[in-house]
Parts: sequence; structure tokens; C-alpha cells
Amino acid sequence: MTPDPPATLAQLGQRAREASRAVSRASSAVRDEALRCAADLIERRAGELLEANEADTARATGAGVDATALDRLRLTPERILGMARGLRSVADLPDPVGEVVDGWVRPNGLRVTRVRAPLGVIGIIYENRPNVTSDAAGLCLKSGNAVLLRGSSAAIESNTAIVSLLRAGLAKAGLTEDAIGLVGDTSRESAVEFMRLRGVIDCLIPRGGPSLIASILEHATVPYVIDGDGNCHVYVDARADLDVAEAIVVNAKTHRPGVCNAAESLLVHRDVAGAFLPRVAAALDGVELVGDEATRSLVSGVVLATDEDYAAEFLGPKLSVAVVSGIDEAMDRIARFGTGHSEAIITEDLAAADRFTSEVDAAAVLVNASTRFVDGEELGLGAEIGISTQKLHARGPMGLRELTSIKYVVHGQGQVRQ
Repeated sequence: MTPDPPATLAQLGQRAREASRAVSRASSAVRDEALRCAADLIERRAGELLEANEADTARATGAGVDATALDRLRLTPERILGMARGLRSVADLPDPVGEVVDGWVRPNGLRVTRVRAPLGVIGIIYENRPNVTSDAAGLCLKSGNAVLLRGSSAAIESNTAIVSLLRAGLAKAGLTEDAIGLVGDTSRESAVEFMRLRGVIDCLIPRGGPSLIASILEHATVPYVIDGDGNCHVYVDARADLDVAEAIVVNAKTHRPGVCNAAESLLVHRDVAGAFLPRVAAALDGVELVGDEATRSLVSGVVLATDEDYAAEFLGPKLSVAVVSGIDEAMDRIARFGTGHSEAIITEDLAAADRFTSEVDAAAVLVNASTRFVDGEELGLGAEIGISTQKLHARGPMGLRELTSIKYVVHGQGQVRQ
């Protein structure tokens, strides 16, 4: 028999549109059961996922992909268990659908409430991180949405294997499999078509680097939320505990340097630079430092930094450093070079901390904590779908509530407008 041709993007979109209505009607218990079934399947059939991922990583290695990109692509037994745990964690979270945000009664007796409702169909376009497939699908399903996933060609084998298990989980729970769809065509042309699925995609969320974001800004005709660059700063104030500062800087830069909440720039108050920079440079073993003349005078081997360095999201073992005169200069540099993602201050000065948190314009600001905590799971939201660096309609880690909209529900007793 001749196999059926693969579904076109328009067909996938129509199936997702129809499935979104079924998912929004389904009870929270049914959606949670689908997530738990999918988690069980991911654990039991981890070997299949590792085999599929090996095909992707072998192809990437042969193509000369760098170590950071390979790390983002690679699945391990621990990461697969993390995917399963993430699905169960999301299933255990309170259901946002139907949550009453607020309400009031009008003088004419009308009872007005605002309740959370699903967005409909969410499109996720992302690069080579296959765990995003599971995280995104789980959050979309929990919040009553259907999801269309469009991953990269680098991870196509891994994504296909993961989606097959997610869809099997839907079927076991009695939900339509089309609530989770994967676009098999990974060409540039299909990506542009995906961004233009008006009438199908209600909200598009890109997760990737500058080239993907630029493409969204150029081509998308559907509403989108930008998961933008993370040029994250750590500012070490004059009244910082230097032991605390060292631990935080090392963690923020080296814990996992290839992710968006890793630190990319270090700012140090001139009063503590002489004591702090040599010790933190020694602790940042394997990290290339580029800096200003003040930094170079304190740490040997530091290359002179350019404005491009200070504006860069390195996503690897490289860090820009600058010595600043105080909090005002630090905040000025963050305003100039930052991307509105996550910014941290290390200080024992409450007034400085208050100024930093109120004046720095970013999705997340931290006091005496690593930027690596700006993550949905770490902040108690469950697995996140991304970190928005824009201001409408979501900002910061996007969890379940950010995947819903508000619906006005009005109850009357026969009132008519005069």
C-alpha cells in the first residue's frame, strides 16, 4: 500500500483548531491524566528517545556543530527523567482555566466577573532543544490549549519521538491526539508559512536566537510573544559580601552557560574591584574574560572589550567585565546594553537594593541571588514555555496563567440598556 502523504501545514493547523475546542471543554482531571500518561510513557520508553536523539547528535557532530549547541540538543537519561517530572509537576499545578480574576456588581444589578480562558491554538517555533517539546506541550495542554510545535531540523528525530509519546498520552486519556501537533517540514519556507497562520494560531511563541527573532519580526502576521536574548548582568556593589558575590557570579556564568538566564556581563564597584576581581577571575576557571582598562589592570590576560562584547549574549564560556563608579553607572550600562531579561545586584545595602529593583527595567531583577533562578520551575510556575522580554501580554517566565486570556462573564436579570 502507498503510505498517506504527510499532512500539509494548513491541514495540521485545521486539526489543531478543531482540537482546541475539545481540549477547552475537557475537564482538568482529563487533561491532567493525559499529562501523567505521557510522563509514564516517556520514562518507560526512554531508550527510544535516546536512540532518536543519538541520530540527531551524530548528524550535528558530523556537521561540525559547536559544543554549546550540542549540549542544547543532547538528551540524557537525567534530562528525560526531568521531562517526565516536568509533566507531572504541571499536572499537579492548579488549573488556571475558569479561575475568577475579579468581579463586581453594577448599580443596575449586573454581576460582572473576569475569568481565565484558554488562548486557543498556541504555536511554538524553537531551535535545537528537544526538552522544549515536552515542556511546551505540557503547559499548553494544562491551560486548555492546543499546540502546534515547529522545531529545528537538527532535532527532528528527537522531536518526532517525543511528540509520538505525548500524543499517545492524549489518546490514553480520551483526548484527541491533534491537540499536540508537530510540523515535520523544517524548511525556511515552512517556518515563514507557520508564522502567517492567521485564523489558526492565536499566539506564537518563538524560542531561539537572534536570527529566529529577526525572522518573526519580519514575517509574522499572528500575535506573538518574544522570548528574547538574555544579556544578563550581575552588579557587585560596594557593600557586597564578596564570598556571596563570588559564589553567585560563578554560578550565574558557569552553571549552564548556554542558556538565556546565564550571566554575560559582570559590573563591579571600583571600591571593591581590587579585592574582588582577581579572586573571581581565578574562580571562573575556563571562562574567557574581556574587560575595560580598569579590569585589565587588575587581572592579567584580560582582552580589551568592545561595545559589541558588552552587548553580546555569548551563550558560552565568555564574560564581559567593567569596573563602575557606583550604582548609577551600573544601571546606566544595564539600560544601554541589557536586553530586558534578568539583572542582579549583590549588596548588603537595602537602599541600593531598593533602587536597583525599582529602577532597572527588566523582566526579572534579583537581589543576592543568581540569574539562573529566573526559570519557571525554579520560581514555582512549573515548566515554563519561555521567558518574555516584552511587556504585552506577558513578561518574564511564562507559566500557565500567561497561556490564558481574560473573558468577561456578565449575569443579569433581564436588564436592557437605556
